[in-house]
Amino acid sequence: MGTPVFAVPALREVSRQCEVAAVVTQPDRPRGRGQHVSPSAVASAAEELNLEVIKMDRVNTTEARERLSALAPDLFAVVAFGAILKPEALKIPRRGCINLHGSLLPAYRGASPVQRALWDGCEGTGVTTMWMDEGVDTGDMILQRWEAIAPDDDAATLAARLAEIGAPLLAESLTLAHEGRASRRPQPKTGASYAPKLTKRDGIVEWALDSVAVWNRQRAVTPWPGAATMFRGRRLILLETKPHHQLDADAVPGTVLEVNDSGVVVACKPGAIRIIRVKPEGKTEMHAGEWARGAHIGAGDLLETEKEAHA
Repeated sequence: MGTPVFAVPALREVSRQCEVAAVVTQPDRPRGRGQHVSPSAVASAAEELNLEVIKMDRVNTTEARERLSALAPDLFAVVAFGAILKPEALKIPRRGCINLHGSLLPAYRGASPVQRALWDGCEGTGVTTMWMDEGVDTGDMILQRWEAIAPDDDAATLAARLAEIGAPLLAESLTLAHEGRASRRPQPKTGASYAPKLTKRDGIVEWALDSVAVWNRQRAVTPWPGAATMFRGRRLILLETKPHHQLDADAVPGTVLEVNDSGVVVACKPGAIRIIRVKPEGKTEMHAGEWARGAHIGAGDLLETEKEAHA
């Protein structure tokens, strides 16, 4: 059971090591910039692997449970499926349900573990396989792997790496569970945290924050919803940034301090951010220096938060 790109490496690895009775994924929906109706990433990968694909978003109905029960599954393998399985559904597989989660549990339970680890400035994160229970990512753990967060990581690059690390971990956990050898380690009672789903509001750049916080949040919301600021009434998405030493400690947050071939330096409070790559409204991605030259931006100009610009 899975839906987004994050689940595809796990599907491929599990299909190599296990007998996959069927792949359950969310129905076709509008996706991408053009919002064309298309299958999920998992559905496309499953079709390439010649696996039966079942598309359903309501897995807890009587009809859905009957269809899944007819498969007589030993195990459910769940990776970012997009729906919570209720107790009746969890009881369907003979040996239980195993989930691959993108954090080192009990930290960052919930929908956005990869993004929230970046948001909080963590030095590392990881993946966990666990037995599913009625809670949200609260089940007993089987295997875990730690992964460092690189300075140039954003949510897309980190998620892709965790997906590759987690894929063999899930396949191994399923094999152990099938043989009756998978561990059941209760999650620690301390260190638990929740990773709520990102909203578009999380993408608004708050220049009044310190430079490291602005940088971490930009990485967390890239590629979605995108780190958005405003310049001369037009939206600007920050695609790549780095903390920079402060050039003017008294500058108003959001003030452009320097423009050169390496980017655009903008004041925070305290510190500053060097903007390296951007996507201006209505244009393609480009280097920040190129954008600044085209827009005739110089020291003293001001980038605003969206709420300030519309006040």
